[in-house]
Amino acid sequence: MDYTVQQLKDIVAEACTEATTAADLYFQTKLNGQDAYACGFAWVNIYGIKGNTKLGKRLKEAGVRQDYTKAFQIWNPSGHNAQNVDTKEAGAEAAAKVFQKYGFEAYAGSRLD
Repeated sequence: MDYTVQQLKDIVAEACTEATTAADLYFQTKLNGQDAYACGFAWVNIYGIKGNTKLGKRLKEAGVRQDYTKAFQIWNPSGHNAQNVDTKEAGAEAAAKVFQKYGFEAYAGSRLD
């Protein structure tokens, strides 16, 4: 993979847009617009890229940060304000699919609050 910084920014934007759509859809259809049930957090991790490589440096320039395990991570890619963990997971899973479409090893993660 040899993406430019702008291409990576576009991929991140696409992932976040898809995440927002998926989270909103889940919130409206499964929760009927009510912020209920388990609270938590969700994110998408991108694995297999070292931070000191050309791609790693470009991801950082595109605004994607590394977590404590050195995976690249986007916290709450949907930006959804609900506390419901399932809503946020729906967004993170949609974002991971976008990254996978572009050849990245990406997975959604979550935890209860």
